[in-house]
Amino acid sequence: MRHGHVDYFDPKLTDPRNAPLTEQGREQASAAADALAGLSFDAAFCSGLLRTRQTAEIVLARHSADPNLADEPRLEELKSAWLSAKSREELAARLAYSFEGAATPGASFLPGGERFADAEIRVVEALEDLLTTRDWRSALVVAHEGVNRIALGWACGGGLATIDAFEQDLCCINVIDVDVTPHAKGEGLTIERVLIKAVNVTPYDYMKHGLSRTSLEHLFDVDFQGAPPRQR
Repeated sequence: MRHGHVDYFDPKLTDPRNAPLTEQGREQASAAADALAGLSFDAAFCSGLLRTRQTAEIVLARHSADPNLADEPRLEELKSAWLSAKSREELAARLAYSFEGAATPGASFLPGGERFADAEIRVVEALEDLLTTRDWRSALVVAHEGVNRIALGWACGGGLATIDAFEQDLCCINVIDVDVTPHAKGEGLTIERVLIKAVNVTPYDYMKHGLSRTSLEHLFDVDFQGAPPRQR
């Protein structure tokens, strides 16, 4: 999953990394919890940032057998350089098309930010560790837009060249099925096959009637009408 709605411009917020869910974000997470209530999770992980932990806690509260929620810092959002924006529109304009060209050698998440290639290494390592060294059959993972895009790029085999095509609306659900077998040397597991069964499912708006804009445009309440801000 991706975490629910947050307000990075809340006047009480001193560090955007610590942004909590808004009431809208809690409602989104509650809708996801309803959709996932019939599942049984053996394990649960989040990035450790407050917005992912709160989202996971709301979902897990609907389950009678609540697994311990563990932090996996390697699933934190892609790191950007320090940004100074005077308005929602300016910040959204910097972020809206930030995943284009991710596969270009040396490309980074915003100027001066983390290189996509480096982010891919840490995210894929985290996923493979969760899949091959943990004893579970069904797990909830709550992370971030960029992290989820990289995970889906890994799952489809296309890597960074594909991540700009995977929209991740707020509090969306993705379902990835992985076949594993015991490692030949008897230690851990080996990933044999990865199947994407669902992408960007939003239980609060299944048919996307109210989600015509990209997730970042919705998050910052702007509409670039499909044209990159730099071209407008």
